[in-house]
Amino acid sequence: MRLFITVLLLVFAFAKAYSQDITGTWKTIDDETGIVKSQIEIFEKDDKFYGRVLQVLDPDAPETPLCLNCDGDLKDAPIEGLVIINDLEKKGKVYKNGTILDPENGKSYECKIWLNEDNPDLLLVRGYILFLYRTQTWVRLK
Repeated sequence: MRLFITVLLLVFAFAKAYSQDITGTWKTIDDETGIVKSQIEIFEKDDKFYGRVLQVLDPDAPETPLCLNCDGDLKDAPIEGLVIINDLEKKGKVYKNGTILDPENGKSYECKIWLNEDNPDLLLVRGYILFLYRTQTWVRLK
């Protein structure tokens, strides 16, 4: 009986580990300074994944940060509440074929993201143009 319970607990533990997805709230951290810049909520809608800025935490940001360098409808839009990740599709363990907006420079990049295989509370976020890319690690908030 004890063996059965132990095996059952292990199955549930592995199932939980493998069922982790990217939805939830993440904190972004500046690569160079280590300063927490923002909190992003990743959510699913119509089988695609999106990311919205919940809160700007950068101590150097203005009280109401705006997307000053964005174009069109996003020009001067408040960064808090702004959807910066759009239309990601889940392909196996990777979410791709979407875009990510950098509100600091107003530019959009192709995007793919995936969970760190060793720690599902770390999210690797890559923005790229052709073969040039930058990858950040975001940390899940619990």
